[in-house]
Amino acid sequence: MPQITVDYSAPLDRRGFALALHPLVVEATGASSAACATRFREVEETVIGDGATDEAVVHVEIALKFGRTDDTKNRLSKAVLALLPRHLKTADGVRLSVEVRDLESSYRAG
Repeated sequence: MPQITVDYSAPLDRRGFALALHPLVVEATGASSAACATRFREVEETVIGDGATDEAVVHVEIALKFGRTDDTKNRLSKAVLALLPRHLKTADGVRLSVEVRDLESSYRAG
């Protein structure tokens, strides 16, 4: 079950992004769309560098069951990074990042 977490401080079309993201995850990993779970956490404050700018951030973390190759994870992270700007009101002054990682062996879902 892909566990997806999005931390954001920029205006983001959350539902639209999730509905576009899930097919990318399915295509890259072979997971089912019904298994994709995305949760959003709004970040109230971010400080970048010396704090001289008011940049916003969007960070997407996708945690997958162990077994996907580094190439698969790299391709997925690039695809997600390309998708993000289409769901922001503006990408100006927004730092975007994506991490695709393995779930811990202790992960269980019920």
